[in-house]
Amino acid sequence: MLRSVARFSKAGPQPNPFNSRFLASMQADGSSASYYKVNEISTKYSELPFSIRVLLESAVRNCDEFDVTSKTVEDIFNWKENCTKSIEIPFKPARVVLQDFTGVPCVVDLAAMRDTTKRLGGDASKINPQIPVDLVIDHSVQVDAAGSAGALKVNQDLEMDRNRERFQFLKWGSTAFDNLLIVPPGSGIVHQVNLEYLARVVFNSKGLLYPDSVVGTDSHTTMINGVGVAGWGVGGIEAEAAMLGQSLSMVLPKVVGYKLTGKLRDGCTATDLVLTVTKNLRKLGVVGKFVEFYGDGVSNLSLADRATIANMAPEYGATVGYFPIDGETVKYLKTTGRSEAHVDRIVNYAKATGMFRTGSEKIKYTEDLELDLASVEPCVSGPKRPHDHVTLKTMKADFNACMGAKTGFKGFGVPAEQHGKSVSFTVNGKETSIEHGSVVIAAITSCTNTSNPSVLVAAGLVAKKAIEKGLMVKPHVKTSLSPGSHVVTQYLNAAGLQEKLDTLGFQTTGYGCMTCIGNSGDIAPEVSKAIADNNIVAAAVLSGNRNFEARIHPQTAANYLASPPLVVAYALAGRVNIDFDTEPIANGVYLRDIWPTTQEVADVVNSCVTASLFSNVYKGILTHNEQWNALQAPEGKLYAWDEKSTYIHNPPYFAGMKREPEPQTVIKDAAVLCVFGDSITTDHISPAGNIAKDSPAARFLQESGVERKDFNTYGSRRGNDLIMVRGTFANTRLGNKIVGEGQTGPYTIHFPTGKKLSIFDAAMEYQKAGTPLVILAGKEYGSGSSRDWAAKGPYLQGVKVVIAESFERIHRSNLVGMGIVPLQFKAGENVHSLGLTGKETFNFNFSGELKPGQEVSVDIGGGKKITCILRIDTLVEVKFFENGGILNYVLREKLQQK
Repeated sequence: MLRSVARFSKAGPQPNPFNSRFLASMQADGSSASYYKVNEISTKYSELPFSIRVLLESAVRNCDEFDVTSKTVEDIFNWKENCTKSIEIPFKPARVVLQDFTGVPCVVDLAAMRDTTKRLGGDASKINPQIPVDLVIDHSVQVDAAGSAGALKVNQDLEMDRNRERFQFLKWGSTAFDNLLIVPPGSGIVHQVNLEYLARVVFNSKGLLYPDSVVGTDSHTTMINGVGVAGWGVGGIEAEAAMLGQSLSMVLPKVVGYKLTGKLRDGCTATDLVLTVTKNLRKLGVVGKFVEFYGDGVSNLSLADRATIANMAPEYGATVGYFPIDGETVKYLKTTGRSEAHVDRIVNYAKATGMFRTGSEKIKYTEDLELDLASVEPCVSGPKRPHDHVTLKTMKADFNACMGAKTGFKGFGVPAEQHGKSVSFTVNGKETSIEHGSVVIAAITSCTNTSNPSVLVAAGLVAKKAIEKGLMVKPHVKTSLSPGSHVVTQYLNAAGLQEKLDTLGFQTTGYGCMTCIGNSGDIAPEVSKAIADNNIVAAAVLSGNRNFEARIHPQTAANYLASPPLVVAYALAGRVNIDFDTEPIANGVYLRDIWPTTQEVADVVNSCVTASLFSNVYKGILTHNEQWNALQAPEGKLYAWDEKSTYIHNPPYFAGMKREPEPQTVIKDAAVLCVFGDSITTDHISPAGNIAKDSPAARFLQESGVERKDFNTYGSRRGNDLIMVRGTFANTRLGNKIVGEGQTGPYTIHFPTGKKLSIFDAAMEYQKAGTPLVILAGKEYGSGSSRDWAAKGPYLQGVKVVIAESFERIHRSNLVGMGIVPLQFKAGENVHSLGLTGKETFNFNFSGELKPGQEVSVDIGGGKKITCILRIDTLVEVKFFENGGILNYVLREKLQQK
């Protein structure tokens, strides 16, 4: 492990040792600018993957022999030898990007830190973002209205009505804090706006040039890798530390080289490609690794195609899915309206520092994988996980197999005699019927695909051809289109395709994430009743990136990821159990009859997607929303908390905090709150969907005078800890083995009384008794979206330790960030093999000098002991734990500054 002395030296920051020999200058933006000649420091530079070169430049530029040392630079240059050694490096991103669900609690925490700083005698103005922070409000809008011309206005009005308090708070933050840019609601999806507008690619900050790099409070921040910007998702807790000028501690990663050859077959889409890539990389195993794409096939992909692949890095498990800067990058930047001076800066800098891909590089990656693009087939993924790849030609057989299979990721457990069940009813005055596999939600959604003009145009052409053939969407299908930016609307209108989508019910419902994150709204009451009364396995088909159980809608047991044109096709078919090759959609019309050729799509894209569209949209991005402009917000540097607010609340993380940390060493007689199996996601831990009417959070809201119709979602209330702690482990699909194998619901057994209680109520009973809590889990604990509340919630419920077979990368760091200890069972051991039931009590001793990855002896009582691995992975994380969490550590650092 690295330099504990160097990282925490009392000597303080020193002059950058690379300034004297490797600081050069070039012309940029009309004047002279400096940059670091990182490619001249060592001959090993040419062997480094492009993504590692970005990490290297950051280390060179920020080297102060205190936080970032010369040894850090040396370690990165020796990447090839060091990437297998779990060597820790500090990384300082150039900026931070937030969405509003995770961004609101970040700003809440900053506001609370200002209060605490003032209480402890410090200067509250020190609590301020030190690097650019861009927050895009995109997670609040829901598909309340759909299938009508007025749907957009209805949904945007409801968004403002429901979220006024949150939006007022964010508007306050935009003026109270320096370096905080707020992009108003109704502008688009954070990652698409980041790609099309916010990305600098190369910074020019006060005359210093350096690569753009970004961390974001959303897993799909990786989408920016498609434009040559290194970026990935972190927890809100880590993001706050980065905002405050702290380096992020990371392990020098392995880099998988994914060689792409050839080109996609006619009619295949970028969605088909990314779902195939996701399957292949999941099979290889790339968790915690960087993936870098190279080969002649990369040149045959548009930048939008690359961004689609980069977007789903969390689904294939990688930290990043990186495409270096090249000629296609330059073409995209020009198309999206970047200025000539900006593009010249990027090209000249990238070429001068060896960060411009030519195709002649001879990089030796840690591992290699290869894909012939011509081998990609049309496909979907589902019904419950994004890496469960299903080719289109086997879709019907696969769904039918899932029907009778045991309940699980690929099974619904429906008895054979019930497979043919069909229910007829009337909806909106039209006769229809549903059966197992009927599509009830068809959504063109998510930045994964709406950032890609080719697949949006293809969807429009499918709609056009379908109308010409007399096809219409089935009455039971809720259809929606939620573009990632207004540019989409502009080019679909220019091509005459939006009106075709409108005719089929795919009117624009809002500019935000919407269905992809579970903001799908209600389905028609008649459809809902038919599903519930008859236990129908209903389906959703969406152009999203996640389809975990209960994420999209509580009544869609089957959820499939598909390209936008396939979303339209399945809406027309009305069911997923169809073989498009051999069965007509309707009226003797087959999918092949309405599917556009690659050339047809390209012709429309080339004529209608222009730089002027992007320029016109983004020049007014901050002022286009009149409701936002008229919104009244508080003023002042300290926030005036309203104790009656059910949206914004001063969190208790710093209550009683002192200037010096107090030891956190011994945890005695901890009770087990939950025992989980594999793949417990952050959706299970911290749901972002609707608040169930009988849940602890619902009770609290009702007691606070909030009517059921005004509950809004958990995600919208992340700024209030009193609600979010009640929403923790509130997912109705949660399987806690303490309650019983195979049973689901947000419950546990409170062992002192033997009562079955909601997990929150049980946690509060334990808290009253002063009993610390433990979670036991299987593999991939905390997978899914980056959610700080998946760590904050358990912390507030009293969880001190989580013991699992393995952890998702971001969630593990978030647990440490909140002072919760992640422990990992030794290889081959788990809850079952060790005979653990959840009735045990646990004792932990973390006194003495902790070392990342050390073995920890755990006393389970009755003389039984087990040995676990401490998943505090870096020396900096040890400091976080010793301070009670990352925010406490940063706050104390700020208090010590003169």
